[in-house]
Amino acid sequence: MMRTLITIFVLTLFVSMTGNVSGQLKLKDKLKKVEGSVDQRTDQGIEKGLDKAQEKIGNLFKKKEASGQSQQEQQEQQNQEGNQATDQNVDQAASPHATALEAYSKYDFIPGEKVIFFEDFSQDAIGDFPALWNTNGSAEVVTNNLFPGNWMKFSGWESIWTDELLQLPENYTIEFDLINLPDKDNNMPGCMFRLMQAKNVKSWDGGTAPGMGGFQFHTDYGRPFYSTWLFGAECSQLNLDGFKDEEMYKEKMNQKYHIAIWVQKSRLRLYQDELKVFDIPKAFPTGCVKPDRIRFERGTAMVSNIRIAVGAPDTRNKLLTEGKLVTYGIYFDVNKDVVKPESYGTLKDIAKVLQENPEVRVKIVGHTDSDGADAANLDLSVRRGASVKNELVNTFGIEASRLESDGMGESQPVAANDTPANKALNRRVEFIKL
Repeated sequence: MMRTLITIFVLTLFVSMTGNVSGQLKLKDKLKKVEGSVDQRTDQGIEKGLDKAQEKIGNLFKKKEASGQSQQEQQEQQNQEGNQATDQNVDQAASPHATALEAYSKYDFIPGEKVIFFEDFSQDAIGDFPALWNTNGSAEVVTNNLFPGNWMKFSGWESIWTDELLQLPENYTIEFDLINLPDKDNNMPGCMFRLMQAKNVKSWDGGTAPGMGGFQFHTDYGRPFYSTWLFGAECSQLNLDGFKDEEMYKEKMNQKYHIAIWVQKSRLRLYQDELKVFDIPKAFPTGCVKPDRIRFERGTAMVSNIRIAVGAPDTRNKLLTEGKLVTYGIYFDVNKDVVKPESYGTLKDIAKVLQENPEVRVKIVGHTDSDGADAANLDLSVRRGASVKNELVNTFGIEASRLESDGMGESQPVAANDTPANKALNRRVEFIKL
């Protein structure tokens, strides 16, 4: 009798181990697919995801064994649970300092309504200098193992600037993603961003105060610093500078930061992720400077997703009177449906209108560009619409019964899908009054 019990125990243990091995093999097959995806996830994140997935599989097996499910049902749920755990951990590795939407509760940045410049370097070959830019030095388009997409990498004191001048009105926003890199001595020099008025339209303007004046933002070894330079007897007396020395503002190497700049006539506000770093009421005094170019220089870094938009969105009028609001201020990573936290200002603005008008119901519709398969884009747009609805319900307290969601994929473009700027116009979220 005892031998029979031992035999049964050994056989049971063998079946359990075999099920776990099978689940692991299927997970490894999935990981091979993940490694080849455009998200370029890290090996470290994959290993962590596999470890956690295996732990979940083991716990799940014990629970299902007690519930009396069949071995096939147990295996299917093990694989599903393991795959979800692996995907979750790989995504975390792809965004090592991702921040929850709730952390942006004081984030009041709202991007401009109309996109006039967008650059993600997707049209450039890896290793080339980007086509829409110019330089007195060098830079190249690269990819990296932490963050998806193409990036412009530069190192040294040379300048890289927009080749064509920008037509900027009184109110506009500028956004870009920034990754500070170590220099040859493994230090982080940071880099400089300039918003300036050019003197030489077809060339660069040299010197520490180039062109006709402007604003510069520099992460000097991680510490955010700004200054303005203006010319003329009256304007030069209005030059400003300042910095933030608190640890919470200091940037670190190999992390991605979203920089957002909001210009309203003379006022300039600069945000770093969820933090408002500078708010300068008289950065551009009337008649002193009119910026028309952006530049990156003096450091070692990568930049991407550069977006310039004009015009403050009239959320209330568009939604309540016209019955349709088209917004470009709700962001997602490539091929993802998770609302990025820098969307907080836009969502808060929309939620305020809905809270003040409780009888209004809206339909939220996601749209994509034409990159990828039609069916995949349709599915992605539907999921994005649903994600926006969930954020309005869960984060801002809007009743779910007032909201519907849908997606149109790439079927309703508002521009040709032939340039990064036009593709950015097609990637949008629409709110339609019901």
